[in-house]
Amino acid sequence: MQQGLIFLRRQFFQLVDLHALRWPESVTLKSPISQEWIFKNMFDLDNIQYPPPERYRLRVLKELIRKIESSIDDPEEDEISDDLMSSLSELLSSKLLSEADAAQQKSYVTYSLLTSESEPSSDRTVTLLESRSVISSTGTTGLRTWEAALHLGAFLSSNDGKNYVSGKNILELGAGTGFVSILCAKHLGAKHVTATDGDEGIVDSLNTNIFLNDQDADRRVEAGVLRWGWSISEFSYGETITDEPYGLIIGADVTYDKSVIPSLVSTLRELLALCPTADVLIAATIRNEKTFQSFLAACARHKLEANMIEYVQVPETQQRGLFYPTGTPIKILHITQSPGRHDPSRY
Repeated sequence: MQQGLIFLRRQFFQLVDLHALRWPESVTLKSPISQEWIFKNMFDLDNIQYPPPERYRLRVLKELIRKIESSIDDPEEDEISDDLMSSLSELLSSKLLSEADAAQQKSYVTYSLLTSESEPSSDRTVTLLESRSVISSTGTTGLRTWEAALHLGAFLSSNDGKNYVSGKNILELGAGTGFVSILCAKHLGAKHVTATDGDEGIVDSLNTNIFLNDQDADRRVEAGVLRWGWSISEFSYGETITDEPYGLIIGADVTYDKSVIPSLVSTLRELLALCPTADVLIAATIRNEKTFQSFLAACARHKLEANMIEYVQVPETQQRGLFYPTGTPIKILHITQSPGRHDPSRY
């Protein structure tokens, strides 16, 4: 019973689409104890620091009430929690934003790592402010967390993946919301993380998310602009890169646009010249096989070797945290430079 409720709570705070929510069994939903747990851990605003947006809460609560009603066999024995009904009434009577206006608003999204099944307060979480329907002024989609970032985060949280992160200085390219960067610093033992993006507006949002997760103290995670194809030396952190080189360079969903691949690979080549012992991990959602192949071809032209890491996507019905659709393949590449290309003075 507890496990099913915790799964539902994790999906709820990640704003998983209503049709994809995994509901506990009827016998669980009609239990007074379960309903009390659901109210306290999902709808009691006095007990929740970063609640989902009102429209989402209303949709989920209406479906929850419907499922509880259909699970009741004897109205004399079973009933719906007064607290849940009061929450529904409050949401129905509040002046909600229109669907169009709500889509433009930033919302709290909380991602939960795989943990032992216990009280949700023990979950290791990353909370972000996201605008899931908004594209930035420069046309980038960095205001939401995409599937490749969640897949990469799941891998880095695994026993094999943690070895890439622990004690390392990390640089993320195209960090977007900062999910992977914050995850590495907050929960996976990274020494320091530099989260970069080419859009200054996205970097401002990155700083907000770093603050939300208490990773701004001691500058554990720093955000900055890095434009692919430009010399690393032109950016502030480029001046100290040789003093404290990065041990891991990551990027998630950075290969979707064929036009930026030459600049991306140029930056990867320069970074590996400056940090020859660094691991590079790129997570790519394969929406277009030709675009993905063009990335591999660009790596080959620049003498970069790209090897696939075996990490299978967990089916949606078996995911316990970091929920994401698996209809489109996601691959993680480990990129290294071929021997003889370690001279940073070339760039």
